[in-house]
Amino acid sequence: MKGRKPRQDELELWRTVAKSVQPRARQMPDPAAHPTPKPQEPRKPVSHLTRLPEISGGRAPLKDDLAPSVSHGLRSQPVKMDRKTYLRMQRGKLKPDARIDLHGMTLDRAHSALTRFVLSSHSSGRRLLLVITGKGKHRDEGGPIPVRLGVLRHQVPEWLRMPPLSSAVLQITEAHLSHGGGGAYYVYLRKPR
Repeated sequence: MKGRKPRQDELELWRTVAKSVQPRARQMPDPAAHPTPKPQEPRKPVSHLTRLPEISGGRAPLKDDLAPSVSHGLRSQPVKMDRKTYLRMQRGKLKPDARIDLHGMTLDRAHSALTRFVLSSHSSGRRLLLVITGKGKHRDEGGPIPVRLGVLRHQVPEWLRMPPLSSAVLQITEAHLSHGGGGAYYVYLRKPR
């Protein structure tokens, strides 16, 4: 769209105004008057900090469980074994070579039984073990310090990651629903030397 040409009197007015205008003096901003905002740290997602309440099984919902769940911790571990075998194991398609049930055992008894079981299974050439811990009972009496649900369920993965068992264990993952789900673990062992 073309505009019209300015008339002579408009050009003279423009020149007069342009002569009277002086450039504005540049002033440096006063840092005290306008502080620069500090860069904000990225906010961490809240999803891994708070656990959604479990209503199933008659258990009371856990409101302030700030520790990440065991299954979340195991899922975040890198896959160290053959991917195809790992996926078959996750789907419950592999049959465990041996199993141990730690239900009702004390921590000391369960730890020694698990150690014997894993080391003897490794020396006899077994690869896939099923370790049943149970989901645990709700024993929180409402005190100021929350009690963790399923002591064995939380402790067994830690034991499997520590010596002497860590040298035999290649992968730990939560069992498929057909083999116990959240109350059991698959323990995939390294090949014996």
